[in-house]
Amino acid sequence: MNDTDAQQDLTTQAPAGAPAAGPPEEPPVDMEYVDQVIDRYGGQAHFALQMLLDINNEFNYLPQQALRHLARRVDMAPSNLYSIATFFKAFSLVPRGRHIISICLGTACHVKGQPQNYKRLQSDLAIEDGETTEDMRFSLQSVRCLGACALAPVMVIDDDTHSRLAPDQMLDILDTYE
Repeated sequence: MNDTDAQQDLTTQAPAGAPAAGPPEEPPVDMEYVDQVIDRYGGQAHFALQMLLDINNEFNYLPQQALRHLARRVDMAPSNLYSIATFFKAFSLVPRGRHIISICLGTACHVKGQPQNYKRLQSDLAIEDGETTEDMRFSLQSVRCLGACALAPVMVIDDDTHSRLAPDQMLDILDTYE
């Protein structure tokens, strides 16, 4: 794949796991913030990973417009940025909700009833794994382990861990997040 193909991929293809209907439309991007990030790292390509992390943290995904701009400013092939963005699970190429829900489906959580919690959560939010609610409030992702097996079943919303979950607790927990 050459750089032109990679740049086209950045703008026309949804990453694996995106909904079949295609990625949600990208909201406007504050390019002034992107420039501040680039300037903070001296516009040096070897800081690309950190710049991507900063941009992803600000927008909760990596906007295509920001990726193209970053590639131009640091004189880096778009395909190289795309490779980094698709290698690390921390990055998303599609807009995500304001709150990221990671629900553990590891062995301890599974044994303690997490499949029922997960089905309830999917039903309540009307989304599947890897999707975002229409109001952009929540994105849902399953993970194989959150490292809190003694607290099973567990889910993490943003940086908050919720443990020993029961299906009837799910909506009450979600209601605490605007």
